[in-house]
Amino acid sequence: MSGGAALLSAAALLASGLPAAQAADEPPAGPDTEVVPGTGTRTPALVAGIEEAARDTGSPAAAARGHLADHQGRYRIADPGRNLSTDQTLRHGDGETVRFQQRHRGLAVLGGQYLVRMENKDGERVVTGTSGKYFTGLTVGTQARVTERTAVARAVAATAAGDRRTGGLLKPAPAPAGARGAPKARGTALSGTSHGLVVLPRGKGVLTYHVTVTGTDPVSGGPVKQEVYVDAAAGFPVLQYSGIRALGPGDAFPGTTGSGVKLDGGKVALDLTRDAASGTYRLRDHRRQWGGSRNAIATWDARGVDAGDASGKWPTGISEVASPTKEFGKDATESGAVDAHWAAGQVYDYYKKKHGRDSLDGKGMAINSLVGVTDGGFPFVNAFWDGQKMVYGGGDEETRTLSADLDVVGHEMTHGVVEHTAGLVYVGQSGALNEAIADYFGNAIDVTASRTPMSDPKAPLIGEDLCRTKAPEECAFRDLGDGRTTAKDFLGVTVGTDSGGVHLNSTIFSGALWDIREDLGGTLADRVVYKALAEYLTPLDGYTEARTAVVAAAKALGVKGAKLRAVHRAFDAHGIVKGWEKALGADSDKLLGDLNATRLGGGLPNTGAGAGGGWWAASTSDEEGQEAFSVRAGRTDGTGERKVVSPNDGRYHVYPDTDGRTVAWAAYGPAGVEVLSRPLAGGPVRKLWSAATPVANVRVADGTVTWQESGPRGRQRVAYLREGEREPVFVDGGRDDVTTALPTIRGGKLGYAKVYVDRDGLQQVSTEITDVRTGRRTLVPAKGARLGIASPAVNGTYLYWLVDDIADDNRMGLRRAKLDGSGLTDVIPEDSDDAYFWNVDASDSALTLTHWKPGSGWSNGNLTKLVQSDLDGKHLKRVSCNRGEQTGHAADTGTRVVWIDGTTGHTDLVTRARPAGTC
Repeated sequence: MSGGAALLSAAALLASGLPAAQAADEPPAGPDTEVVPGTGTRTPALVAGIEEAARDTGSPAAAARGHLADHQGRYRIADPGRNLSTDQTLRHGDGETVRFQQRHRGLAVLGGQYLVRMENKDGERVVTGTSGKYFTGLTVGTQARVTERTAVARAVAATAAGDRRTGGLLKPAPAPAGARGAPKARGTALSGTSHGLVVLPRGKGVLTYHVTVTGTDPVSGGPVKQEVYVDAAAGFPVLQYSGIRALGPGDAFPGTTGSGVKLDGGKVALDLTRDAASGTYRLRDHRRQWGGSRNAIATWDARGVDAGDASGKWPTGISEVASPTKEFGKDATESGAVDAHWAAGQVYDYYKKKHGRDSLDGKGMAINSLVGVTDGGFPFVNAFWDGQKMVYGGGDEETRTLSADLDVVGHEMTHGVVEHTAGLVYVGQSGALNEAIADYFGNAIDVTASRTPMSDPKAPLIGEDLCRTKAPEECAFRDLGDGRTTAKDFLGVTVGTDSGGVHLNSTIFSGALWDIREDLGGTLADRVVYKALAEYLTPLDGYTEARTAVVAAAKALGVKGAKLRAVHRAFDAHGIVKGWEKALGADSDKLLGDLNATRLGGGLPNTGAGAGGGWWAASTSDEEGQEAFSVRAGRTDGTGERKVVSPNDGRYHVYPDTDGRTVAWAAYGPAGVEVLSRPLAGGPVRKLWSAATPVANVRVADGTVTWQESGPRGRQRVAYLREGEREPVFVDGGRDDVTTALPTIRGGKLGYAKVYVDRDGLQQVSTEITDVRTGRRTLVPAKGARLGIASPAVNGTYLYWLVDDIADDNRMGLRRAKLDGSGLTDVIPEDSDDAYFWNVDASDSALTLTHWKPGSGWSNGNLTKLVQSDLDGKHLKRVSCNRGEQTGHAADTGTRVVWIDGTTGHTDLVTRARPAGTC
């Protein structure tokens, strides 16, 4: 049976597959010189402690390029004038740092950035160091086979499919406006915008289209801004991550000053602009940037605006918060406008005065804050930076508006600073660094402004001032002083959870930075961290690379002796040492390592795994992560050799399943998607079906192959094709008012979830069983399930599925029926203490479920784990005692199960033959 029902579930980081660099041919001399070889490239990751005169006396960028060209033996960057474009130049006192963007045949390389640091010494420009990532092994061509229109459509479809690692949740379809039970519309539909071709640095390079998808999540209703990279040769989305970082001379100056009251009761001064036409005063601050860009810091009333309509675009109908007098009243306080406007000014001042940075981009960009957004009319208890602006939810009965804590505002605005400096990709370790740095500076700004001593128990908390009734430590989002270490508390999640732990694992690094701030003091520590961010870090860096960056920045600022030892000690205490991942162990047997994953800690899309008849099938790339995915198969007991089942033809072969005799899967190519199969014993690949729309949830049993297609508007249809036949049967009968999804098949019985309209005109959600030998369909009577159905699983006796009928309890009950549709039973009721399930699969003698434990906060203890029971749902036992996330499981025979495991910080396919029991 197959447990990988994903269309696309997460993003991935990337790496070149070249051997690690040897020492440079031209090592710089000097007792303090440090050279750190690059990984997967011949260009060094860091060169520090040099003093080499820059030959070119022109612009900083020209001087930096000249240095790299003059030292080809060291840097191995061919033709810097053509292959490096200037991303930005940072000037700081007598110093200059040029950040270059790598280009391959004119196209940007994701994460390819190299920095050159220079100083003016006695009137001469001197190069003092370099660092970054330049991928020397790229040879990929730049001619796309897929049209840009197809790439956008597939990016939108992948985003709409969402996270399917749990087997999917089929929900009631939206009813026509005015129909009985029609849900309230939430936000806008998803749409995609292409940014053209980009090279992903995997192996010799992968040519992709970069597409940004915005709108509202069709399942959760939350805001969407998803960055999707679609393979330009085959049209398969190979990388995606969220663009939402949650949790615009001579004339007269137009501004004036007023005041308002923050939610904590404090009265503060506000910079305002008087509107000449209406005579009102607006929360528009021109003072701070009047001597430069003349852009404003403005605060907008977005109450009633859905968060999805505010993500990645400017919502219509909003206006700047205004008052008839300079004294802003209660309404501006309660909406969070006073807090947001005052805090935005404080954050601007911090970066300007402490680091010489003019606004978030360093060039005086406008700063806009939207306050009061909702989630489909319900409270939105979150805040985010979307690449353009800050968006703050209005809070709820327990939580104040999200702008009511300076460290939250500082956090979100720092995401803007990160985006315009290191650009840390928001997934895996680099995403956790993004969050860690946002937390660090948000906290630093808050404790500095409030003059809170570092010794105060509340000092390391983020968001502690948002509580209405609870104590600060109860509602704080994170605690930078919680003492977590990597080896002990790293949350081993797969990329489908929190984009690989960007929030969950951020305090590992921000905690080390907090310790450094305690030891070095705020002024020096802030300079060190900012210098590391602006002058050393690059988009794909992980923990150990970030440690190197911070240490190098500290040395460059003259930190040495006991203080430098304190920096090292902080990272050591948090387990950020070379090879830290190797300390994380598991009790399962690994079948396939780094499933669709790369060295830097991310995983490529979860393309599922199947099992049956003693065999597994999974989809993955080559070791370099460069090739399009192929399907591999092997025995679930780990014996024998693995087989490559699919052809290596440039298409993405994904969503495989096997019954021990045959492997079936979907192949994504530039012209469409095909359903393919091949006997495990060998023989030709058989083309079963061609589809113009996305295909997922492929299943095979006893010669019959079934799959799920998604139409252009997201409507899902289940099809099956019997052995020897040429045309599939669609179980919805071609009806537009029926949705079918999540197929499961065993012994000639095909089960699936179904949304339909009953005789009374009411929409129902249930399951249906089709006998593929006769075509007879048996509808299982609807019983609740008003919120949805997940992961049907059939064995020789029953059809099982998860049902969600109780709103907001985070549980799903386990239901079953006999294969003739009778005997409808709640095996584990939804209100049971055990019913925290996400997925189910069944063998002939056991049920395996993805289970999680509710609790405050996140820990390895409440990540999803696998549990197993008998066919009556009794005697639940842990399948494995692995500490990390366990998901995407597929039942084989008896009690053996395979699954995707994130315990070690990698995304591995693993197995166990029997339950571990009590852990």
